[in-house]
Amino acid sequence: MTSTVPALGTRTAEGSALQAVLLDMDGTLVDTEGFWWDVEVEVFASLGHTLDETWRHVVVGGPMTRSAGFLIEATGADITLAELTLLLNEGFEQRIGRALPLMPGAARLLAELYESEIPTALVSASHRRIIDRVLSVLGPHHFALSIAGDEVSRTKPFPDPYLLAAAGLGADPARCAVVEDTATGVAAAEAAGCRVVAVPSVAPIGPATGRTVVSSLEEVDLAFLRGLMTEMR
Repeated sequence: MTSTVPALGTRTAEGSALQAVLLDMDGTLVDTEGFWWDVEVEVFASLGHTLDETWRHVVVGGPMTRSAGFLIEATGADITLAELTLLLNEGFEQRIGRALPLMPGAARLLAELYESEIPTALVSASHRRIIDRVLSVLGPHHFALSIAGDEVSRTKPFPDPYLLAAAGLGADPARCAVVEDTATGVAAAEAAGCRVVAVPSVAPIGPATGRTVVSSLEEVDLAFLRGLMTEMR
């Protein structure tokens, strides 16, 4: 899947206030948040710099421009943002080429949403080249559309990606359930007015109004997501 333009007439779930499900990718569906950090550590080591482990919580879940820019400034590395972005994407692609583990419960949830004909979108801050590689493993048929971080003018933590996904599926953002693993992604989904399920991967995420925190996707199924909409009534 290389286009973010959805097919017309996407079906919504009859008899349910839930109109669509919008899913983050790294750390939510695929166990790759650690991959990004490992690649960042390796790239900066090749540049003669050691990354502080505490920086991991700063860069997790954010767009490449933010995380890479922060690391350049923090280390003083002699590299441009464009050069670093290329190295990080190449390193990540090599990693997922060797292994791409799914998060527990991800395959079952995707299959259930697909079989129930729930409009579903993949919404990620990762670049299109990365998303397409991951989609080949997840199965592009599970998603009516996908939104990449390098295809929007403002990506997470801004609401734009989730607003675009909801519009593409013909859904009211308030009737969309979003599943995210980072505070950055949660902020984006909540700013868009969506109901959020947080499944923290690297850093803790506290509960809040309109937000449900679970420990694993194994706790999330279609009945659970529909229940989030019922709570709004």
